Amino acid sequence: MHVHILGICGTFMGSLALLARELGHTVSGSDAGVYPPMSTQLEEAGIALCEGYAPANLAPRPDLVVIGNALSRGNPEVEAVLDMGLPYVSGPQWLAQQVLPGRRVIAVAGTHGKTTTASLVAWLLESAGQAPGFLIGGVPRNFGVSARLGAPGAPFVVEADEYDTAFFDKRSKFVHYRPEIAVLGNLEFDHADIFEDLAAIERQFHHLVRTVPGRGRLLVADGEPALDRVLAMGAWTPVARFGRDAASAWRYELEREDASRFRVIHQQGEGDDRVDEDAVVDWPLTGDYNARNALAALAAAHACGVDLARGAAALSRFETPRRRQELRGEVAGIQVIDDFAHHPTAIAATLAGLRAATARGRLLAVIEPRSNTMRLGSLRDRLAECVAAADIAYWFQPAGLDWSLAPVIAASPVPGHLEQDLDVLVAALVAEARPYDRIVVMSNGGFGGIHERLLVALEAAHG
Repeated sequence: MHVHILGICGTFMGSLALLARELGHTVSGSDAGVYPPMSTQLEEAGIALCEGYAPANLAPRPDLVVIGNALSRGNPEVEAVLDMGLPYVSGPQWLAQQVLPGRRVIAVAGTHGKTTTASLVAWLLESAGQAPGFLIGGVPRNFGVSARLGAPGAPFVVEADEYDTAFFDKRSKFVHYRPEIAVLGNLEFDHADIFEDLAAIERQFHHLVRTVPGRGRLLVADGEPALDRVLAMGAWTPVARFGRDAASAWRYELEREDASRFRVIHQQGEGDDRVDEDAVVDWPLTGDYNARNALAALAAAHACGVDLARGAAALSRFETPRRRQELRGEVAGIQVIDDFAHHPTAIAATLAGLRAATARGRLLAVIEPRSNTMRLGSLRDRLAECVAAADIAYWFQPAGLDWSLAPVIAASPVPGHLEQDLDVLVAALVAEARPYDRIVVMSNGGFGGIHERLLVALEAAHG
């Protein structure tokens, strides 16, 4: 079968392309913007890419078109699909029909941390010999690809996004997956382009809860009022909490301030029948939020038969996914770090984690607010405070951001700079940086290849 994918370079759709190719289909696709790591994966898999959207991309005539949620009516290729009467489905529907039947699905949901947590679950299952399949919104470096089928009948880990499915299906993606195990890591307002308020997102999360069978498991973070409200709407599946609360079935205690070492305690049973088991995780990641992600992953893997001690040991060999605190290079003792953080909560957590792990030198935060939520300005009042753990914040005003970042810089608790020209921004960073500094670049896009440009410029100045 010839499968043609619209929006193929998005992390989700590109991962579908890899799965379709692994299933033996001929795969092609179109996209308006191509950048690594997804473009690299697709090229290495031999998948034909069409730059831009046009009716001509549909020749030869595909048997099925999979349409990404970034595409809408008026797009020339979408219009051609409809006019030609081609069969089409959404990405989540294709995954649910072609890959997930007969698999034990583990869905990882939440506003933040989905990619890292899903990567952790997949790695824990892999380390236990289960050869899981997975689809993750990033590239886990332990695997080198964002998606694979895994062994027949093995568990399948999916990053479960609450964003809408397609222009013809406005439900959240995750309602298609029918998981047996669902991880609910956190929940706050995001995606202002499709959700009116937090209550609307809570309703979608409850739709996910409704799909989990009674024999399954809901793993829910403690200390999250929005998730409490989701469960209050009804739950028909056993719930296990994880976090810091002493009453939670899974909890953790930091043994190092930077969270590179922590103890996990698993409580089983109650009263006189209560049995606690514990294990220490000593791993290369930092940040309290990453310890919490690991806790959720250990709980999910445990539900699939991975014992705690084995899972904790496997975490010492875990590598962060691409673009999650990824060290892109170091010149003259100056590190350039790439991170996907684009929501105020995620930006603050990333910087706080790096601050705790920084013994010397400064944190220079570089932020491009380019997500749909940021473009709408819905969270602008929270941006200034989110850089408090940095020493200096550099804000880049991208094209399409219709409101000024100047008030954010004015309210910043640390020295702030606003730039609109990438070359000027790179020059400013090179002039400011000195040995032991960490330049932390945060964006959910390609950011004009700033990481490589920075490394080249630093080499020229300090090499």
